[in-house]
Amino acid sequence: MPATPDSAPASLPMLVATDLDGTLVRSDGTISDRTVAALRAVEAAGSTVVFVTGRPPRWIADVAEATAHTGLAICANGAIVYDMHTEQVIEAFPLAAAVARVVVERLRAALPEVGFAVETVDGFSHEPGYRSRWPVGRQVRIGPVDELLAGAATDGLIKLLARHEVLDPDTLLSQAREVVGEVAELTHSSRTGLLEISAAGVSKATTLAVVCAERGIAASEVAAFGDMPNDLPMLAWAGSAYAMANSHRDVLAAVPGRAPSNDDDGVAHVLEDLFAP
Repeated sequence: MPATPDSAPASLPMLVATDLDGTLVRSDGTISDRTVAALRAVEAAGSTVVFVTGRPPRWIADVAEATAHTGLAICANGAIVYDMHTEQVIEAFPLAAAVARVVVERLRAALPEVGFAVETVDGFSHEPGYRSRWPVGRQVRIGPVDELLAGAATDGLIKLLARHEVLDPDTLLSQAREVVGEVAELTHSSRTGLLEISAAGVSKATTLAVVCAERGIAASEVAAFGDMPNDLPMLAWAGSAYAMANSHRDVLAAVPGRAPSNDDDGVAHVLEDLFAP
């Protein structure tokens, strides 16, 4: 399935921004050889590749290896800029622990069943009642959220997570935004009730805009790919945007451009068309 005509850029994109899970990464967790070849063709043409993901840095090493350390990564929904070549954090936009405490208080008052976890630059910690759906690695602390936030204040808090075992993610996000307001940035990228909370004004789009400005690249020169609500700001900002065929309904409704599904190497399909020799 080729890119839809109304999504195609008028000239070669100077930067390709792509989400990972559900977009570039297949459902089995792999990145295909075809996709890697397409990314290399982008760089060979003189354009920049940026992976823009909700993943923290600790979940980027496998992507760096699979893509031969291609490009940059924007991690934790915009909180971190990560050099894929050196596997080092080069810029951060953290969430203040004091603000996180306000968010916790408001969410717990409105949704008492919610459980919290904390992502820092170096690790992950969670309340005893928080149940993670994915491996959390070795650097794990378990304790009351107040204690976790106290530690995160020095470690660099990049994302607060809030899980509800009953509510679906869209309902949870809607209810949470009503009580949190503009204190912090709330989004989700999960099929289960999990919120991802960043500093106010920090999103995939804002940090991508910073990265582009540093390189003299305009939004009109960016092609972006995504599948979930946390991708919407980025897809709205980019000059050319593509929703994966497997995207969340809100993404499909908002983004006219289309790519085949992640399992059909949709990003590679579009890049092959855009960067054809």
